[in-house]
Amino acid sequence: MYRYEVALMMNERRLTNSFKSYIGLDDNEQISSCETSFIEQEFSPKLHPGETIVAEARNVYLFTPVNEEKISQSGVLFVTNFRLSFVTWREKNFEESLYQENLLLGQYDVCLSNIDIIYLLTGDKKKRIMTDHCFNDKVNGLHILCRNMRTLSYSFKSLTNGHGKKLANALLHHAFPKRHQLLFAYDYRGPNVQRRTYSTPSFRCQDDWEKELKRTKCFGWTLNSSNNKFQLSTNLPQFIVIGSAVIDNQLRIAMQHFRNERLPTWCWSTVNGAALSRKSDVVDPSNLTQENAMLEIVRKSHPCLARPFIMDLTKILPSPKDVSQSFIKLRELCAPESTRQFWVQDNHFYSLLEKSKWLQYVSSCLGSAFETAYKLNGNTSVVLQERDGRDLCCVVSSLAQLMIDSYFRSIVGLQTLIQKEWVVMGHQFCTRLGHINNTDSLKSPLLLLFLDCVWQLLQQFPTKFEFTETYLTTLWDTSHISIFDTFLFDCEQDRHHATNDGTNPLILRSIWNWEEQFLDRDLIQFHNPLYNASNAKDELLKVSTEISCLNIWTQCYYRFLPTLEISNGGKPLEDIAIRTIINESVKHSKSSQKVCTPPNIGSFFPFTHWRSSTSVPPSTLTISSLSLNTSDFQMETSLVEITEHL
Repeated sequence: MYRYEVALMMNERRLTNSFKSYIGLDDNEQISSCETSFIEQEFSPKLHPGETIVAEARNVYLFTPVNEEKISQSGVLFVTNFRLSFVTWREKNFEESLYQENLLLGQYDVCLSNIDIIYLLTGDKKKRIMTDHCFNDKVNGLHILCRNMRTLSYSFKSLTNGHGKKLANALLHHAFPKRHQLLFAYDYRGPNVQRRTYSTPSFRCQDDWEKELKRTKCFGWTLNSSNNKFQLSTNLPQFIVIGSAVIDNQLRIAMQHFRNERLPTWCWSTVNGAALSRKSDVVDPSNLTQENAMLEIVRKSHPCLARPFIMDLTKILPSPKDVSQSFIKLRELCAPESTRQFWVQDNHFYSLLEKSKWLQYVSSCLGSAFETAYKLNGNTSVVLQERDGRDLCCVVSSLAQLMIDSYFRSIVGLQTLIQKEWVVMGHQFCTRLGHINNTDSLKSPLLLLFLDCVWQLLQQFPTKFEFTETYLTTLWDTSHISIFDTFLFDCEQDRHHATNDGTNPLILRSIWNWEEQFLDRDLIQFHNPLYNASNAKDELLKVSTEISCLNIWTQCYYRFLPTLEISNGGKPLEDIAIRTIINESVKHSKSSQKVCTPPNIGSFFPFTHWRSSTSVPPSTLTISSLSLNTSDFQMETSLVEITEHL
């Protein structure tokens, strides 16, 4: 009780502080935190093959996000055809850094596809800049909001000769391309090395589908290639699995009666023959003849000829628009624009979280998926139905398979699941992630909603999954890198046309080749030390779906708020302690790996970059409602003491 009262007192005291803008400096006011002697030196990003510098500005200041002190770093800001790159003398080499480093992006870089909103800062005011804007006057500062909740604030007050204006116009032009061919994937000329460590089937060939049918011992369904060269449907893959009783002529007629030609297609089967399938709504609700015929074929595909259970996701789950609006409110809560906004929101954190409905939607998706998995486990076939059959169908179908099939709980298994249910089945990644600037399209982070649901499963069943939350967070980040084709297209036909473009053919690069982005020391963080593949069994995970049993994904949503980081504490220390114990138990084995203990890691490890150059007051965390939402612990003891404690 005393701690809670002290927290309230300190919180109220903070709210009386006047707001200090990072950018709103007088022309003769000096920024006190950074050295400027290096500015005369030559700094430039290490360019990738095909990457070119479009604009640059020297003597730019990058500010620590949401920090009560004006902590900044000075450097040179570049706009390329791939990223917004900030190069500073403080930036360390990969070998010197303790934190996750992406080989494609520098410590202070952000891919252009990750930029969502750009604000012009003038004094203590900000103005959102639309994509068709042209900067004509001097630009004093920019505030950038990214799709993964990262925020970047730059001051151009020290710039001359209109460099700030030139850079701002270049950024606005290249960050919001209007055509797919303007994405960096078409310009990138790096080597396309196929590695086998995380080899994942693409499901673009007949062999991949046949292996999956064989693995699941599928009964009553058959692989059909009638959509070869996309003759029947432009948004379905060239190979689909349909009921064995369907003939090609019937297939062609039936497709015309479903939205986007998405008649019931197979997703997964139990060993007893119960099948999971998905479909869209019919085009004409007054004519259900073809729908009834296709559902009858699903019934005949069951060994016991049992009727399938139809789950209409449109009626019970949020729409993509609902998810989009929820995410915007969640991002406002987890990515405040100023210290004052942070503390004001902190006073009403739980009510604001409830109003965002994010956890409510996570709960709904988990509940529908568990109901689906429960019925499948009880030998009842399930047909997931949705308006277009390519949004929430992907979420629920994937979660249900995770809950019932242990194979998908491995790293390669999860990647196989995403490739099968999302990529080749035509989830609109380009549209939903906003890779192309189109005012008529609807952005909606359904992939993030799915990954959040998977994270909730990982919290409730920490020994059942091979991957870690670091893997899931990294996967979300990588979906905004415009090099890999995996999350770059709306359907397989678009991908096929891109690779066969006579003028500028696209080279397909799978996101699952993680070695192209990370060193081995970072890839180790993807693997859960508590997971034992030999003990993995196909058992139904009885997940608790009530909101009271769910948590906020702190690593993914809070990592860009230095104020909330626990110094020398949190789950990363638990993870290191577990790895140390396991390593000690197999230290005589040739396959054992040395576990290094990085000093002064924080609760957002391995994502924090600011801690190497700034310090977070240890008292700030104890008075925030956000911190009280976690089960992280803070310890100043040595690793040996932590190990003994566990």
